[in-house]
Amino acid sequence: MANTKVNDKEALREENLQETVSKTDQFYNENKKTIWTVACIVVVVALAIFGYYKLIYQPKCVEASQQAFPAEQSFTSGEYELALNGDGNVLGLADVIDQYGAKAGSAVFMEAGICALQLGKYEEALTYLKKYNGKEPILAARAIACEGDAYAGLEKYQEAVSAYTKAAAKADNAFAATYLLKAGIIYEQLGDKAKAIECYKTIKDKYPQSIEGYDIDKYITRAEAE
Repeated sequence: MANTKVNDKEALREENLQETVSKTDQFYNENKKTIWTVACIVVVVALAIFGYYKLIYQPKCVEASQQAFPAEQSFTSGEYELALNGDGNVLGLADVIDQYGAKAGSAVFMEAGICALQLGKYEEALTYLKKYNGKEPILAARAIACEGDAYAGLEKYQEAVSAYTKAAAKADNAFAATYLLKAGIIYEQLGDKAKAIECYKTIKDKYPQSIEGYDIDKYITRAEAE
């Protein structure tokens, strides 16, 4: 009896399998033209994407990096005007971004933003810095803090303090103390002593060994006295 049930189940499975295969064959025969057309389109698109990436995009990235190299050297040397705008013989970072966009790497946006910031071109600095999308937390935090500097230069203090606190939260290390100190000073200028003291005490509690931490007590005392 048990063997009969097993045989019946196997027969039923066999029948279902054959029916499935039959339906698949029928579907293929009815739609094979469409299936092959779609398959060919997929292959052609994939080859086109691969060809563009290997033959056009990658060489452009190499070219962009080569063109950006002199400007990045000038940036490293602190020659911000030359780094940003070039000298007519080599491209500046602004030219590289105009011609190649992000193909030279995301770092060119932060470098251009810092150059513009150092030159007092705050709106231009913000335009570049907001396009920086690096994933490394410390550099990402620096870019956000530079946005804060640009906002401060434009006397947009609420935006500045927001950027500084965001930068401090982005990278939990000694650099955060710098950003918190800047935020605290602006909070004092805005008349929000409580927020300023909060920033200063965070430095005292979390970053006592930082440069800012060594003399943070004077900022706390000043804010509490006012």
